[in-house]
Amino acid sequence: MSTRRRVLGWLGAVGGLVVLPAAGFAGYLYADSGRSNVGTLTFRNRLRIPPILPPTVAADGVRRFRLTLAAGRTELLPGTTTNTWGANGPILGPTLRASRGDRVSVDVRNNLPETTSLHWHGMHLPARMDGGPHQPIEPGVTWRPSWTIEQRAATLWYHPHLHRSTAAHVYRGVAGLFIVDDDPAVRLPTEYGVDDVPLIVQDRRIADDGTLDESDLTFGGLTITGLLGDKILVNGTYDPYVEVLTERVRLRLLNGCNARILYVGFTDDREFTLVATDAGLLSSPQPLRRLLLSPGERAEIVVEFRAGESVVLRGFPAPLRANPLYGRLAGGSDTHDLIKMTAAGVLRPSPPVPAELTPASPAPTVTRPEPFRLEMGDFLLNGATMDPARIDRVTRTGSVEVWEVANGQSIPHNLHVHGASFHVLGVDGAPPAPESRGEKDTVYVPPGSVVRLAVRFLQHSDVRTPYMFHCHVLAHEDAGMMGQFLTVSAQDEPSVPVTLDAGHAQHGG
Repeated sequence: MSTRRRVLGWLGAVGGLVVLPAAGFAGYLYADSGRSNVGTLTFRNRLRIPPILPPTVAADGVRRFRLTLAAGRTELLPGTTTNTWGANGPILGPTLRASRGDRVSVDVRNNLPETTSLHWHGMHLPARMDGGPHQPIEPGVTWRPSWTIEQRAATLWYHPHLHRSTAAHVYRGVAGLFIVDDDPAVRLPTEYGVDDVPLIVQDRRIADDGTLDESDLTFGGLTITGLLGDKILVNGTYDPYVEVLTERVRLRLLNGCNARILYVGFTDDREFTLVATDAGLLSSPQPLRRLLLSPGERAEIVVEFRAGESVVLRGFPAPLRANPLYGRLAGGSDTHDLIKMTAAGVLRPSPPVPAELTPASPAPTVTRPEPFRLEMGDFLLNGATMDPARIDRVTRTGSVEVWEVANGQSIPHNLHVHGASFHVLGVDGAPPAPESRGEKDTVYVPPGSVVRLAVRFLQHSDVRTPYMFHCHVLAHEDAGMMGQFLTVSAQDEPSVPVTLDAGHAQHGG
């Protein structure tokens, strides 16, 4: 790792010169790193829509879901099959749905050949139910978390989160959506799979024989983000299309990639309407033509169509704010077609997007005035790698803190906080972009920037089980770019231990 860091440091220093022929090795890397699938797709495969998993409802009203994680084989490239992992199927998993106030329980059975975990990304729930590295599931074991839905409508997701193994387990295919349903008064498209369409976007490297290439999932060679794939999957479908049947379609976008930062828009440059970010609806819709999503981020957009037209949703070169070499190595020069959308000859009418989606939700009032400074540098957080026994922060239940997240590297990062949601106060003193407004749990942190957050913590007190905060570029996370915090009540605070019992969180390393 130290040799790799020295070489990457040198590359960062010469990054501004890579456009010159004399840049030599750096110039070679620059030329070799561009990727595009434009012109190679035929859009011949109908988009798979993850099925909704119906729960059983017990006499006490608890809605119980059952997920079985297992290995399988999936036809990704035509005429070949690929070894994949999934939940209740060979790749990805079903969509879970619930409403605010519902009591839910999930039986997660691990039939995989390795220990794993299942994290409910963006869900507000007790730390011991979170599914992070402190809740490993051994092969042959069933984990049964339960909680009450305590948040407003949002598009959330689930994925493995085992320490040092997250990148591989997500890449092999375990992921799915958990939708907290809209209030009935919200007038947006709601027919799942018809005018309310989930799009889980992921990239892969797949050999001609169907073999899934797992090289560069971690920090080998000179990769700076981990693996960037040249094959795009949407809901596990390669080369996909979807038929549009209504005048307006709501797309629930999830960047489920390990490392790729998406900058999505349509090939005809049409305007679309951003209605929600990670943790729920914006107060008012935002017209956009491009939308930046780093790994783990979600957004909901509404797109208008005319009968008989076709358009492609594309990932354009992303404005990463990195130097030219690092930006290119991180995929910032890549262009990928994601999915073709073809409207039927006759479309069902759709109501326009309302001018107000939900009452305005300003940033919460800060209750702990001194900011928490979080330095991202050299794949470390505040100069250290993840230690399951170390407590990096103790927060008070229901409190609101200012976190200053500083990316001192030339490498793109982002930040995901478990057990909390936040409002972005600003980036380098400027207001956040539209996709970073509203309530969120994951945010892009550009190279050389400082992002200020107002972080609101949950009411669940636990002096033994931490929540995590980490870069959601999964190779960075697995390399140790992760910390943990306890959320405790004033009554419980005297019982906070000096260190945590970390033995159960060491799996995967």
